[in-house]
Amino acid sequence: MMMRYATLTGINPSIIAELKLGRPRTLELASAHNIITLTEVHPETLLFMTSTDLEDLAPGDGGILAHVLGISISMKRIIEFTNPMVYEERERTSARIQLRYVCSSTIKQVESRGFGQATLVDAVKALQYCAL
Repeated sequence: MMMRYATLTGINPSIIAELKLGRPRTLELASAHNIITLTEVHPETLLFMTSTDLEDLAPGDGGILAHVLGISISMKRIIEFTNPMVYEERERTSARIQLRYVCSSTIKQVESRGFGQATLVDAVKALQYCAL
């Protein structure tokens, strides 16, 4: 059955492999497009994750579905003084999300990936059979 999911892209394959072991993991994300997507995500929903870059996302790309256990988005302000009269102020937004692996999945259609919009895909759960 095909469903629409918010999508995190460009995730390191080793992180996806670690999630597949079944233990909940907390990730910290700093990429703007993934943070924008997470503004549309709530705990207790499913999220699609893939190692494919946002620009390359296409039907047939594989990934995983993960259950969102918790999420927080925060901004940190950094002030650097170069001398008593000059300082530089920067802000950094990051998101922390706790996830648990559900199953493997495949993209059937990319719904949204515009600038400033959440990335959404239609995906299906991968069927797995065990030979007896």
